Parts: sequence; C-alpha cells; structure tokens
Amino acid sequence: MIVHENEPITLIGGAEITTQTLNRARALAPNVVAADGGADAALVNDLIPKAVIGDFDSLSDWARGQLPEDSLHPIPEQDSTDFDKCLRNIAAPLVIGIGFSGARLDHQLAAYNSLVRHPHRRCILLGREELVFLAPPELRLDLPEGCEMSLFPMGAVEGLSDGLKYPISGLNFAPDGRVGTSNHVTGPVSLSMTAPKMLVILPEAALEVAAAALLAARAGWPDA
Repeated sequence: MIVHENEPITLIGGAEITTQTLNRARALAPNVVAADGGADAALVNDLIPKAVIGDFDSLSDWARGQLPEDSLHPIPEQDSTDFDKCLRNIAAPLVIGIGFSGARLDHQLAAYNSLVRHPHRRCILLGREELVFLAPPELRLDLPEGCEMSLFPMGAVEGLSDGLKYPISGLNFAPDGRVGTSNHVTGPVSLSMTAPKMLVILPEAALEVAAAALLAARAGWPDA
C-alpha cells in the first residue's frame, strides 16, 4: 500500500471537477490523493495531495515542480488505468473519487470495471449528476421516498431488497440479461447481494447518505 489512512480519502482524477464537488467530497473525506493529472486540479484548488499515483503521462511539469518528491509514486505499467493503480494502493475506510466521470465514456467504464475488480475497497465515484458504487454484501440506505435508484450488474448476481418499488428478489441479473435501472425508493432500503457484481447508481445529492451507509456496512467483500 502507498497510502494508509484511518479516515476516508478524496481521490481526484483528471476529468473536470467543480469547486462545489470538491468541497462536498472533502467534507466527508478531508485527506486528498491524486491520480496522475488530478494533481493539477488539486493544486489549482490550493491543495497538496498526500500522494500522486499513476503512470504520469498527464501530470504537468508545473504540477510536478510544486509537489514534494516523496509524494510522487509513478507506476509505469500500461495494463491498468490510473484509477485502478490508485484504488489498489489506497487503504482507507472509504474513497470518494471525483474527476473520473463525464470526460470520456471509455475511462468511466474502466473505472466501473475497477470497482468490481477490487471489491474489498469501498469507493464512491461522484459525478455531476450521479454517484456510483459497488454494493457490499449487505447495505441499508435511508433515502427519501421517490428517490431514483438503479442497479446495474457487472456480472451474474442475485439479491434481496426491501424499500424498492420493484423488488429484486428472485431475479437473475447479468450485464447481457436483466438489469435494474430506474427503480424508485418507497421507504428505507435494504439490499443483500450474492456476489460483488452489482453497481448502485444514485443521484449525486445522495452522497452523504451513501457514504454513511458504506461506512456502516458491517460485512465487506474479501480481498480477491
């Protein structure tokens, strides 16, 4: 591990971020780590990341010159994304990733792939309109009635639910089969999943609720 923290971490990627998004993430996760060129965004917002991790193909010379040498952790291999390099090298109760959605769809899909490849890492990817995280084995969410909630499988998975307009019990989910988009909350939501394959998609306004739920979830997926 490159980073060990007992508190949640805000991980900044290279896509465009807003000051509002950054402030919301840091209110929950004050420690900052940057993925490659995300260090530029951190510095522009007067933040010095505790670590910068990536292949450094997008880190500017200007940013490199502002950062302590011992905060730079280059990983030159090209078989994984900068987000993946970060996720597998950060040990923290929760990671809130910003700057990983919206710019390029292929990068966004790759980030979702990493969530599933590293299921023992609890991570929320926060975008401008939505947030995404991998469902732990059991989860409870205190969301307002009518809140939209989508479940998207990244592999074969089944589950149980309470508090959803369309219950998922007895359904077989798969990325090339049944998916669970555009469901709605009817009360406190309880989910249980059979495998670390289900992405939960919520409005970005649910960040605080999602973060609290993931931190409170007792059971987690084991390290692969």
